[in-house]
Amino acid sequence: MPADILQEALDLVTGDRNTRYGPTEENHQNIADLWAAYLKRLEGSLSAADVANMMELLKIARRKTGELNRDDFVDGAGYAAVAYACAMAEAEKERQLEFDYTPDYETVKLQNGDYSEKKS
Repeated sequence: MPADILQEALDLVTGDRNTRYGPTEENHQNIADLWAAYLKRLEGSLSAADVANMMELLKIARRKTGELNRDDFVDGAGYAAVAYACAMAEAEKERQLEFDYTPDYETVKLQNGDYSEKKS
């Protein structure tokens, strides 16, 4: 039942999690500050590794407020491992793209210093 889900969510947000992670606004401001600093350094779009890194930052932000919670450290380590796996997959994909790249004839001419206009 949807009402059960809403009640469970309300109980979590106002109960155990509010105690565990500190005041909601402070917790989310910590997350926002860390994510903003991370995103400021990005060039281009978000990658899978970026998302995993930001989830690790969420766990770090949760460690900053509230009570000591082992799960935040375990989850943080898990996100670090996921970020590493994603970064490795992204690097491999990039290497494969570089390996598979075959320039066309006009690009090769330009790279070799032939800047003459193409004649029809």
